Amino acid sequence: METAMCSRVPLSPNHVFSPTKPGDKYSAYKQCTNRSVLMTVSAAGLGKGGGLLEKPTIEKTTPGRESEFDLRKSRKMSPPYRVLLHNDNFNKREYVVQVLMKVIPAMTLDNAVNIMQEAHYNGMAVVIICAQADAEEHCMQLRGNGLLSSIEPASGGCE
Repeated sequence: METAMCSRVPLSPNHVFSPTKPGDKYSAYKQCTNRSVLMTVSAAGLGKGGGLLEKPTIEKTTPGRESEFDLRKSRKMSPPYRVLLHNDNFNKREYVVQVLMKVIPAMTLDNAVNIMQEAHYNGMAVVIICAQADAEEHCMQLRGNGLLSSIEPASGGCE
């Protein structure tokens, strides 16, 4: 009989998994006594008899810190912010395009040129709309490369 161990607590397929149909897949989540380890065990029912245990997935987190999944989820749930590029009389247009492409992920040459042109002619352009934490990071990187930038909440205006 196959068993999985988690802090000396045996998890028997007969007690944890109860497949009723051949081919059904069941999962069991067991929180170990060590609070920083979460162990996931999956089994695929093979009709009568035991199931096939897959390799357990173990996610280790430091107490007091959120997991990467929680961070991504909170960023998706936070309200959107605009990263704004302001015109200046110091940087050349080519340099602005290079910095935009370096700082903003997936920024294309065409988009960078359009953003630079809009900031040059209108005094300001929206670079990207994203979560507040990401917007702050992009803004700081733009400033770190000598460009004038700011952020503002994206709600309540044209997008």
